[in-house]
Amino acid sequence: MNTTTRHPVFRALDSEATGFISAEQILDKLAQGGIAADDSRIVGLQERLRDVDDPQRIGSDDFTSLLQRTPSIVERVVREELVIPQFAEFAARIEELYHESLNNRRGNVASYIPQLARIEPEQFGVAVCTIDGQRLTFGEASMPFSFQSSCKPILYCAALEEHGEEHVHRHVGREPSGLSFNELTLDRNGRPHNPMINAGAIMSTSLLRPELSIAERFENLTQLIGALAGGNKPGFNNSIYHSERETADRNFALAHYMRELGAFPADTDIFRTLDLYFAACSIETNTADTATLAATFANGGICPQTGERVFRDNTVKNCLSMMYYCGMYNYSVEFAFRFGIPAKSGVSGVILSVIPNVMGIAVWSPRVDKHGNSVRGVDFLQRLVATFNFHNYDSLVDSRKLDPRRRRQTSESNATFSAIHAASTGDIDELKSLIAYGHDLDGADYDGRTPLHLAAAEGRIEAVRYLVNQSITLSPSDRWNNTPLDDARRHDYPDVVELLESQLAAQGQSKRTGRSGGAGNTTRKKAA
Repeated sequence: MNTTTRHPVFRALDSEATGFISAEQILDKLAQGGIAADDSRIVGLQERLRDVDDPQRIGSDDFTSLLQRTPSIVERVVREELVIPQFAEFAARIEELYHESLNNRRGNVASYIPQLARIEPEQFGVAVCTIDGQRLTFGEASMPFSFQSSCKPILYCAALEEHGEEHVHRHVGREPSGLSFNELTLDRNGRPHNPMINAGAIMSTSLLRPELSIAERFENLTQLIGALAGGNKPGFNNSIYHSERETADRNFALAHYMRELGAFPADTDIFRTLDLYFAACSIETNTADTATLAATFANGGICPQTGERVFRDNTVKNCLSMMYYCGMYNYSVEFAFRFGIPAKSGVSGVILSVIPNVMGIAVWSPRVDKHGNSVRGVDFLQRLVATFNFHNYDSLVDSRKLDPRRRRQTSESNATFSAIHAASTGDIDELKSLIAYGHDLDGADYDGRTPLHLAAAEGRIEAVRYLVNQSITLSPSDRWNNTPLDDARRHDYPDVVELLESQLAAQGQSKRTGRSGGAGNTTRKKAA
């Protein structure tokens, strides 16, 4: 059986070397890699898998045809090239952290908004979405809750997109206030201190398409949130909206105070502005969609699920800077010091967190602490950054934290896969890199084929020359009893044949079988 013509990803999936794989195997592999069944990127693949003649017997040619009409997500999952390459292991650890935090029952639900006081306090949802669209959820991740203050980063970004940084910051500052989120105070320039407190969020709201009706402005906002969340348009909680409005004396006072000092843009209608702000806080989402929204921030404004650019990268950079020092109410600077990640909380119990260039994380549990932050949410994130090197400055210290972004270069099985692929393409730099990590270039795949087999079969003379100089076994046999020399002869690469024969002769081994003195050469040596 000639295995060299089979697609390497097909070979990886065909673990029993039957020459066929099933549609279920492909989808299971995607699920293990964190690609959910409802991911829009694999809808076309799922349709084509339903149309194949026999979903249980997909051959190599059919599989290659499927890949040609499918985004590279399948290959990237199988090759473990996504941002979290060993996603199943990462998910298992996240589940452990979830259950550890579940035992924390401190705090109380927010009561100053009557509707929030009625929420069942035991609910707890955790969701993760990476910049490659890998997703996982635990607990009540689909239970709806109101955005509350977690809408503030979105309001700020929308204002930046519409008016630009210079104009927006004529009306709102960018320093921590050191005061309560609803404090009746402005900075020395007569502006709200930053966009993450109530006064700053009201100011951001005033900048959003003021020429439109409230209905049109709200529709624009919900469409924007839907785009951030992968196309899942959010809901709206009318009872919370009315509850917000009826208990908003402090927010009305803030708006009047800012209007008195001339902080708003000219002709701002503060009543329409407040109505839109209360509506924004009453938008309903869930933990799973909030994680995708946070992942869009982690991805520089591009939604991982759709590939759509929602915000400019500079807009996201500015927003994450604000979230880093101002996003967790009066606990913000302490949170930045201890946790080292941008985050924004809301008194409904949500915390959206961003690991730039890696993932978004959403945690929701209604019991909050004295600052207004979810107790379980803070507990979970504390465990997260203690386990993984996600703190902004972890790279500066000698840490034993786990790095889930690390390719499986430390595992011999994936190193073997990488070495075989590098040898088949003649990628000597990759082979050198594997040697530098101390990996065994004698390692074989499930068919018993080594890097030297593939380099010889593909006629990669320089790769063959490099490999034979690494003190590897020159005549390993695959499951069909073929040696690298046999492959070079069969595929008619005379220069490779000559090189291997000369090396075998130097070791006193047979040119025909690659065996020395009639005894099988089965000793595998570690690469030098």
